[in-house]
Amino acid sequence: MKFKHAFFAMTAMAVAFTQQVWAQDTLKLGALVTLSGAGASWGQGMKNAAELAADKVNAQGGLEVGGKKYKVEIIPYDDKYQANEAVTVANRLVFEDKVQYIIGPVGSAPVLAIQPITEKNKVLVFTLGFTTKALGPDKQYTFRPPVTTAEVSQPQIDWLVKTQGIKKVGALFPNDETGQSIAKDLEDAYKKAGSSLATKEFFERERVDFVPLLTRMMAKGIDAIELDGNAPATSGLILKQARELGFKGKIVRTGGPATQEIINVAGKGAAEGMFVHTPMDPQQPSTKTYVDLYAAKYKTPLNGFSPSFYDATNMLFEAMRRAGTVTDSDKVKVELEKIKDFPGALGTLSWTGEKTYGINHQLNAPFFVAEVKDGAEVIRARCTVDGCQ
Repeated sequence: MKFKHAFFAMTAMAVAFTQQVWAQDTLKLGALVTLSGAGASWGQGMKNAAELAADKVNAQGGLEVGGKKYKVEIIPYDDKYQANEAVTVANRLVFEDKVQYIIGPVGSAPVLAIQPITEKNKVLVFTLGFTTKALGPDKQYTFRPPVTTAEVSQPQIDWLVKTQGIKKVGALFPNDETGQSIAKDLEDAYKKAGSSLATKEFFERERVDFVPLLTRMMAKGIDAIELDGNAPATSGLILKQARELGFKGKIVRTGGPATQEIINVAGKGAAEGMFVHTPMDPQQPSTKTYVDLYAAKYKTPLNGFSPSFYDATNMLFEAMRRAGTVTDSDKVKVELEKIKDFPGALGTLSWTGEKTYGINHQLNAPFFVAEVKDGAEVIRARCTVDGCQ
């Protein structure tokens, strides 16, 4: 009889556990990112960051909000780095998948294209788009985790001009919102630093032959080529072709981490001595933990943008906990804006941007200038928006 009672008790517990698992709600996060083409390494790193943040809370039985636990599911779509494709994907995520939170998109044109959809429907977006137009008082539901050219260009360029003697710079930019916005930021920053962006060339993103543009630039006596504003694979092609043409000057990239991808295309020799922006110090304990976590799951080095989206996803989860809801995006937004001194993979993080954008939706994080030596980044300067040392 005791055995029978024990059996029924165990069966009841098993049923209750099963019902609890079945009853667990799902929190869907969209990953509207570039998974093919020139910007794929950025988009893949963003998607993977969200997945790792989801893995962390799911391993704890789910994200606990308002007394309930939610299994976090990442729904990824490839926007192919195209504005029209991003709109198609945004409509699918918002109206078919019913998501209220989106990681992405990668580019400036895509984020501007989807904002009429996401802002109207109160969908929180965490974008990589560098355009200053992505953030503003009229864009209440858009946040940007990575620091952009607007934040990093002046202190880095001041340091490069002072320490490397750069005077006359040439640059190639994609002929779209991203390229035009970054070109303006860089032109202003080089001028303020006492140098000049002496020549600019704009091209369509599908272009792979840069020899005519580089030849024209080199004929104007430039002593450095700026790669900021270009996707990783495109930057690699520009560097490779510049060296093949015999360019011996400095190669700099003041925004957009892409060193390993550039080396993969251009070769280690071509990249030797290149000065690059990097948003992370791999030797910082919290950053190293994330780098190791990423490598363990994906078996590949991470792109430098990835940690900021891991941090932003974790900040989103914390905002949901504080708001006590995963469905009321207004309440979640308010709590997200309040988060200060958050311990992230990149360090201690808060939101900023009021002075530049009219709204504190830009993540404030440290950043660095590194020199490429034997295929690896060696940090040469540690920076904040106030300067590099």
